[in-house]
Amino acid sequence: MSNDAKTWAMIHAERKALAATLESLTPEQWRSASLCAGRTVGLLAAHVLAGAEQTPGRFLRGMLVTGFRFNALMDRDARSREQLAPQQIVDRLRQRTTTTNHPPAPAMAMLGEVVVHGEDIRRPVGLPGTVADVAANACLDMYTKATFPVGGKKRIRGLRLVAADTGWSYGAGPEVSGPALSLLLAMTGRAAGMDGLSGDGAPVLGQRMTARAG
Repeated sequence: MSNDAKTWAMIHAERKALAATLESLTPEQWRSASLCAGRTVGLLAAHVLAGAEQTPGRFLRGMLVTGFRFNALMDRDARSREQLAPQQIVDRLRQRTTTTNHPPAPAMAMLGEVVVHGEDIRRPVGLPGTVADVAANACLDMYTKATFPVGGKKRIRGLRLVAADTGWSYGAGPEVSGPALSLLLAMTGRAAGMDGLSGDGAPVLGQRMTARAG
């Protein structure tokens, strides 16, 4: 199996898991705040669906329409699906558990999208993470090099990160250790990710949290 095929297998598995999570939510949970500032759980679910339905041509046309403002395009595409019924979002996300379309970005970025936003949805409503270790570790590897839009590379500079539950580690310097999913959230600017992290480097990473997660 090629690397891309392995990545898509992980993406499809995580989309299936997220669809099951979304289907289990109450209307109140659907309307509650996610970890992404200004986005409800329902709006974030619509954002994940928009990414899963994206194609290079549609992405480029959208960038033209929004004046090449990436965040404006992401917001427009999410809000265009926000009015769908929750079950429609679930059903359409499940339809994307066999397809491999994506915007002009590496397939790995799509894995990060569903894994991190899955946690953005689950944590505020008190649901446990269900991400496979191999998928969590692949995302951790990716975000050590990430610049735009999440800034993981700069945020973890000079620190050693250790995922106590998956065996992953990276870097040198004061240590930050804890669950892989907490590390992922912290690396991508979610202050909630600091819960469960410890070590001499944890205060440094905490100070580097951005005011808004993307």
